[in-house]
Amino acid sequence: MQSPDAPGPRLTDPVELHPTPPFPEQDQDHPGHTEEMRPRPDHGEESYRGHGLLRDRRALVTGGDSGIGRAVCLAFAREGADVVLTHLPEEADEAAETARLVREAGRTAVPVPCDIRYEEQCDDLVERAVRELGRIDLLVNNAAYQMAQPDGIEAITTEQFDRVMKTNLYGMFWLTRAALAHMPRGGSIINTTSVQGYQPSPPLLDYAMTKSAIISFTHGLAQMLAERGIRVNAVAPGPVWTPLIPATMPDPTKFGEQSALGRPAQPAEMAPAYVFLASPQASYITGEIVNATGGRPLP
Repeated sequence: MQSPDAPGPRLTDPVELHPTPPFPEQDQDHPGHTEEMRPRPDHGEESYRGHGLLRDRRALVTGGDSGIGRAVCLAFAREGADVVLTHLPEEADEAAETARLVREAGRTAVPVPCDIRYEEQCDDLVERAVRELGRIDLLVNNAAYQMAQPDGIEAITTEQFDRVMKTNLYGMFWLTRAALAHMPRGGSIINTTSVQGYQPSPPLLDYAMTKSAIISFTHGLAQMLAERGIRVNAVAPGPVWTPLIPATMPDPTKFGEQSALGRPAQPAEMAPAYVFLASPQASYITGEIVNATGGRPLP
């Protein structure tokens, strides 16, 4: 038996793996830009190693230009998947970088400008994905909008409320409904919910409402689609260092320090959960929420 003091593989300390707050003061206009963030988010560019888990799968990922979406696109590509990824028109440069990473992995990347608040754009997106890839094996409903309002519910305008609901819920519903006609048995739908769906922060009231709804959508749709051989799951991240944070939060300098690990996650730390749920290894897992909160207990 090996002695516990014998040299072995170097372990990863989850506390010291990435920078901890306080971060430099920074403020950006929505939707934010990766290049301007300090520290720079890690999407797995240098660390993610694929193992062929998604070989020749065809994926549609919304919000793939930056943050969690970019990390998922990169990981899917290194696992062998081709990717259609969406971005807002003003995020074309960010999406081009994601596409570069996917192509660098030897896979097809198709960045598509799309505002999923509009049903016709969702329908067109699905048709484009099928034209480019032939079918949709994996659908990742990741795009979302938030804007913190620390001054209370009175500060949430109807315009903001409508944008949050349309982006986070309507778009997910429309895309899922349209994509199902092109998903074979064995397909997988993965939604991005949030710790906010269980433990809402008052400044993110409207955003938290949508994340709770996504949990219910995931549970219900999983039961609805089980007989069709399509699995539906979700990932519930805690604080993650993405461009949305300096673009929508009043003070990002201490972001994530409330987690048990004392720091926010990097996007690269979320991607493995999506890969697992998309892979054949998760064949008996449907209707589940993978909580990735850095130690914050959730149901």
